[in-house]
Amino acid sequence: MTVRLSPARRRLGAAGAAGAAALLVAGLGAPAHAAGYADPTVSLSATHLSGAVGAYGDPSVTVDVEQAGMPAGLLRLRVVSSSDPSVAGVGDVRQERTRTGDRTLTVRARAQGYTDLVLEVTGRGGKTATATLSYAASARVAGAPATRYLTGSSDASAAVDAGGGHVLVADDESNVLRLYDRSRSGAPVKTWDLGPALGWKKEADIEAAARVGDTVYWTGSLGNNKDGKYKAERNTVFTTRITGSGAATEVTFGSAYKGLREDLVAWDAAHGDRYGFAAGTANGQVPKRIDGFNVEGLEFAPGSTTTAYLGFRAPLAPAVPGGRALVVPVTNIDRVLADGAKAVFGEPIEMDLGGLAVRDLRKNAAGQYLILAGSFAADDNSDPYALYQWDGVPGHAPRKRADLPTTDPGGWEAVVSVPDLRVRGARVQLITDSGAADLYGDGTEAKDLDHPEWKKARAAWFTLG
Repeated sequence: MTVRLSPARRRLGAAGAAGAAALLVAGLGAPAHAAGYADPTVSLSATHLSGAVGAYGDPSVTVDVEQAGMPAGLLRLRVVSSSDPSVAGVGDVRQERTRTGDRTLTVRARAQGYTDLVLEVTGRGGKTATATLSYAASARVAGAPATRYLTGSSDASAAVDAGGGHVLVADDESNVLRLYDRSRSGAPVKTWDLGPALGWKKEADIEAAARVGDTVYWTGSLGNNKDGKYKAERNTVFTTRITGSGAATEVTFGSAYKGLREDLVAWDAAHGDRYGFAAGTANGQVPKRIDGFNVEGLEFAPGSTTTAYLGFRAPLAPAVPGGRALVVPVTNIDRVLADGAKAVFGEPIEMDLGGLAVRDLRKNAAGQYLILAGSFAADDNSDPYALYQWDGVPGHAPRKRADLPTTDPGGWEAVVSVPDLRVRGARVQLITDSGAADLYGDGTEAKDLDHPEWKKARAAWFTLG
């Protein structure tokens, strides 16, 4: 049976429904029943968030709002206060709804510093709940449109292209590998703590990596710590196996070798102590001196899966201002890791990088190399950095492709991948180690910040001249 309403009754019914909906959304109802409504809740995917002045694609935080009996999409969320509007005010927070009715918040930074943003959700019966988002903004950097921030760690030290627009990043303050989306700022997609597999509680001081097929070789610095003390965990080379690519990348531990430093010292002693490795590794010798001992580059020789180039940050050869950068081939790196064989070394390579040393070494499938060159010293990022192109052939001179900017916090530390260097306008992405940087203007080094969300390295694209 069909019941037909008169136009007047239809209008009255529609108006009543609309009015009820309006009251529901506004949280207005009979005051006598308000006490019976459940309290709403508001929770954040992260209580701390970082951004940058003038940034593109800054990280976001997801806000989960709930109230029993109410669809999340009908709850009202707003920012009600900022502890420092000069950094970011109430109107600088952008809110977008998700399919589930939750909200995604991004913040537009006005100035470097910190501010607490108080969020309030209003539900049925006018009941409210609040939460606080602690926000930190770093200063504007040059090339902001081509800059992204990798959060969760500030001490990026080595990077390997994982394919699918993602990069696997190590840092020298932990044994954790982190997978990031290269195109976006924010937290890692996945992480792997290799400390238990390595048998180390302290960091292996990972400084370089090289990939062959599905195998990635990683090396510690092999040098003393900053106080000149020997730490066994730093004398580690290890492998991981990558399966999948992009966001689906998975990492499993392979094997480790913990004697490469001793092999290098013995080899150098057998060749007349040519590079002073024994003195550079002696007790009390800090690693980042012109005559120190510190490895920061690793890549395979042209067409080889068994010979790897070790690039040294220190020493220079000779160990005087204007000395040449040093690269030492390990001709059996595969056997070293697979069987624990003693390392065998080839003829060392000395190259003119304008008095700079190797900070990273990376090649592409066509055998084109980029050398990230920087100072041997342990001072701030104001020393020169440059990119050199090389063909990987001993005796062939590298040529400079670009001088890198040094006005912003963080030292250039890793090359993600090498484009086809024959293409005009080729672009390369580099990552900084920002651990010693004062990102937020309060005198605190990034590595010492209390919250991982505020720790971050900077990834930037550069066009090669």
